[in-house]
Amino acid sequence: MKLRLIILGLLLSCIFANAQQEAQYTQYMYNTGNINPAYAGSRGSLSGLIMHRTQWVGLDGAPVTNTAVISSPLGISQKFGLGVSVINDRLGPSDNNVLSVDLSYYVPTSENFKLAFGVKGTADMFKVDFTKVKLFNPNDGLNRENIDNRFSANIGAGLYWYSEKTYLGLSVPYILENNYYDNDIQYVASDRMHLHVMAGHVFNLGSETKFKPSVLSKVVQGAPLQVDLSANFLFFDKLTLGAAYRWSAAVSAMAGFQISDSWLIGYSYDRETTRLGNFNSGSHEVFLRYELFRKYDKVISPRFF
Repeated sequence: MKLRLIILGLLLSCIFANAQQEAQYTQYMYNTGNINPAYAGSRGSLSGLIMHRTQWVGLDGAPVTNTAVISSPLGISQKFGLGVSVINDRLGPSDNNVLSVDLSYYVPTSENFKLAFGVKGTADMFKVDFTKVKLFNPNDGLNRENIDNRFSANIGAGLYWYSEKTYLGLSVPYILENNYYDNDIQYVASDRMHLHVMAGHVFNLGSETKFKPSVLSKVVQGAPLQVDLSANFLFFDKLTLGAAYRWSAAVSAMAGFQISDSWLIGYSYDRETTRLGNFNSGSHEVFLRYELFRKYDKVISPRFF
C-alpha cells in the first residue's frame, strides 16, 4: 500500500506541476467527437453514447472517467452537425467537469467523400481537495488551499474527411493554454494544446466479415509522442472483436455487440506494459450507444465507425 501511495503521489506531482491532461479512451473510435468536433453529425442520425472508464484498478485514487455524448445532423440538407458532451474526470483529489458543444459543417469532395469542418466550445469546472493528498515532501511548494470549481473556457477545431469506409482526421480540441494558480500566484497546472491525427479504413474480407485497422496519434508539448494502434473485426454486422496497442504504454482487448440497428454495447480491457502494471490490475472501459433512425434512412448495415 505504501508503494502504491508513493506511485500515486508521483503521478499527482506530475499532473499538478506540468499539465492537466485530457481524458483518455481506448475505444476512442466510438467517441470521436471528444477528440474531433468535426465528427458531430457525421453518422447521419441522432446518436447518443454513455461511456465509463476505470483506469489502473487497485491503485488508490486512480483515474475514473464518465462521459455522455449526443450528436445529430441539422437541417434537411444535413450540412451541419451538432454535438454536446459532458465529461466527469476524477484523479485522486482532483475532480474535473467539462461541458462541450461541437458544431460542424460538411462539404462533398467527391461522390463518396465529405470534408467536415468543426469548432468546439468548452466550459471547465476544476476542483482539488488537497486534504486527500499525502505529501511526501512538505517543502515542495505545492498549493495547500483547495481549488473549488475553478472555471475556465476553451475553444477547439478539427477537420474530418470521410466516406463509408475511410476516415482521416486532424484536430486540436483545446487551443487555449489556460493556467491555474494558487493564491500566491504560484504555478500549479496548465492546459497544454494536444494535436490529434487519426485515420482508419474498413476492408471487406468476405460477405460477413469486415476488418478495420486504425491509428490515433497525439502530440503535446512536454510529453512523449502517443500512438494508439488498433485492429477490429466485424462479423455478420453484429459482433466486433479487436485488439489495440498504446505505444510503450498498454495493450488492449476490445469487444462489441450490435444488439439491434439502434443499440450497440462495447467493452475493452487494458493492461499496462510499463512498471506501473505491477501495481494495478488493468483498466476497464464500457459504453452503450443508441441511434435513432428515421424510417426512410434506416441503415441495413451498421457503420463501423
